[in-house]
Amino acid sequence: MRLKSFHANTVTEAMKMIRDSLGEDAIIVATREEGAGKGVRVTAAVDEQDYQDLSQTDFNEYEREETEKGYLQYDDEEEDGGVAETLTEVMLKHSVPEEIIDQIVSCATVVGLEQAHIALVAALEHLFSFRPLSQTPVNKAYMLVGPPGSGKTLTAAKLAARSTMAGHKVAVITTDTMRAGGLEQLAAFTKILGVSLSKAKNAAELKTWIDANRAADFKIIDTGGFNPFRADEMRDLARLISAGDIEPILVMPAGADAEEAGEIARIYASVGVRHILPTRLDIGRRLGGLLSAAHFGGLIFAEASDTPSVAEGLFDLSPDRLANLLMPQVSNNKSQQGRDSNANRALNKRIVNAG
Repeated sequence: MRLKSFHANTVTEAMKMIRDSLGEDAIIVATREEGAGKGVRVTAAVDEQDYQDLSQTDFNEYEREETEKGYLQYDDEEEDGGVAETLTEVMLKHSVPEEIIDQIVSCATVVGLEQAHIALVAALEHLFSFRPLSQTPVNKAYMLVGPPGSGKTLTAAKLAARSTMAGHKVAVITTDTMRAGGLEQLAAFTKILGVSLSKAKNAAELKTWIDANRAADFKIIDTGGFNPFRADEMRDLARLISAGDIEPILVMPAGADAEEAGEIARIYASVGVRHILPTRLDIGRRLGGLLSAAHFGGLIFAEASDTPSVAEGLFDLSPDRLANLLMPQVSNNKSQQGRDSNANRALNKRIVNAG
């Protein structure tokens, strides 16, 4: 069996696309709403021979991409009980909601791979979206949003450190002017980086800052914690997001309750959030909340964080990396290139000493 994902405004449109592309024998494996009313994503499966008859070119391209992404690099022995049982056990361990378990297991089973880890990578790649934030200059400002205590300020410092060390011009501002110590914490980091820090009390001040810093390669906005279950706070957040050309990013810690994380993500998606940046992967042992947030919010996985270290803080979250986090016993233990450079260690030492 082979999988293919289709994006459309409605399920009806997606079904027509599936029939036109894969034929009447295609099996629907999973459906997923995209965030902020951007339509649906439907994953379908078709027998390999039928798919070859329809589009040999697409079939070859799919296999080429799987090989390049390293999906066949593992050599783990499958546990007794088969792929479905193994993945179900893994998902239950991470407190993944039943709806998502069904889709992951169904997708992994349809792929027809005999090793659970490889099947999981393929399922994640088809069911979720992964797109790292740009590390080349962008016109948009990155705004870090999320509930209180999710790690927004530390993530803002990590983004600023990464861009500064790459030689880019960085501008940082915070709207977190009420929380005790919030401004001082970020100021300690930006001072070491040699980056000026501004503050804005409202959307008007934020707009003025964005206009004044158009020449900056990266504009990073830290925000206070907004309670997603309070309509007035979400209205305030929506006003901040509308202050300019802003890309809001949901910062979500690992270990959160899955049902609550999904509800939170859905609410944040309603005000324009499209990306999710997981944090605290070094201490979070239950990742069901992250899968739930991405699924129910229709969010795209971007970077992630597994350390409190500012200088070494972020890595791209790919299907392969996420599968390793979900099934660490079969991780390939690849070294993380560039995350332990002399420059990173030196900057991190200065930050630690300053603390």
